[in-house]
Amino acid sequence: MSLPKNSAPCLRIPPWLRVKLPSTRTFASTRGLLDDLRLSTVCQSARCPNTWECFSNSVATFLILGRECTRNCAFCNINPGAPQPLDDDEPRRVAEAAARLGLRHVVVTSVTRDDLPDGGAAHFSATIRAIRARLPECTPGCTIEVLIPDFQGDPAALETVLAAKPDVLNHNIETAARLYPAIRPQADYAQSLELLRRVAQHPSGIPAKSGLMVGLGETDEELKQTIRDLAGVGCTMITVGQYMRPSRLHPPVARYMPPAEFDELAAFGRALGVARMFCAPLVRSSYHAAELAENIEG
Repeated sequence: MSLPKNSAPCLRIPPWLRVKLPSTRTFASTRGLLDDLRLSTVCQSARCPNTWECFSNSVATFLILGRECTRNCAFCNINPGAPQPLDDDEPRRVAEAAARLGLRHVVVTSVTRDDLPDGGAAHFSATIRAIRARLPECTPGCTIEVLIPDFQGDPAALETVLAAKPDVLNHNIETAARLYPAIRPQADYAQSLELLRRVAQHPSGIPAKSGLMVGLGETDEELKQTIRDLAGVGCTMITVGQYMRPSRLHPPVARYMPPAEFDELAAFGRALGVARMFCAPLVRSSYHAAELAENIEG
C-alpha cells in the first residue's frame, strides 16, 4: 500500500545538494530592481535552489503572463488558480530590467495560460521584440531564450513565437512518459515531443532545447528513453537536474542521483548526437543558460 504523498518518508538531502547562500549587495539590488519594475521570476516563484547564486550575479529568469497557472503539475511550486488579465506593459518592463542588469543572454518563461486563445504566444512575441528594441543600446549581441508551454499543441501559436526569432526555444519534457498521468496530468508527452520536432525542423534554424528532472519515480531506462526521444526529434540542447520537493504537499523525492551518474547521462546524450548536454544535480532549465547557448550557430 502506497503512502499519501504528504506522509511518505523523506530521504535525507545529500551533501552535494546543500547550497551555500552568498551574501552580496548584488543579490539585494537584483531583487530590488525586479520589485521596482513589478516583475516576477521563476527563480522566486518555483523556489529554485540557485536563486541566491543567480541574483548575486545579476541573473534572473523572467516569468511572464501572470503568477497563477491554469495547470497544476505535481512537481511545481507556482500557484494554480484563476489568471489575471494580461499586462500589456510587461514586455517593456522585462526589456528594461534586462537592460539595467546588463544581460547578455535573456531567458523568458511563463505560467501556462490555457484560458487564452493563443496560450500567450503573442505576449511572448511582444516580449522578444521589446528586448530586441531595448538591448542593442546596452548590450550589443544579446541573445534571447524562451521557455514556452505547450500551447495545447497549437502550431499557429508556436509559429507566432518562432516568427519573433528567439535565439533558443526551450520546452521542457520534464519527466518520463509513464509518469505524466501523475506528474503532468494536463499535459501530453507526445504533444510536447511534436512541439520540439516542429522547432527543430523549422526553416528558421532556431535550436530546440528541453529539460527533465530525476527523482520523480522514473527508472534508469525510462530516463535514457526520454533522452533518446528528445534526440530523436532533433533537440540539440538538453538539461537534466535533480527534482527537489518544494514542500510536503508535493510528491516526495524517490531518489537522489549522485553527480557521477549525471556525468554518465551527459555522455549518453552526447553519444546520441546531442552536442550540448548539461547534467548535474542543481541544473535547472535556465541555470547557466548563457553558457549552454554560447556560439549557438557553431
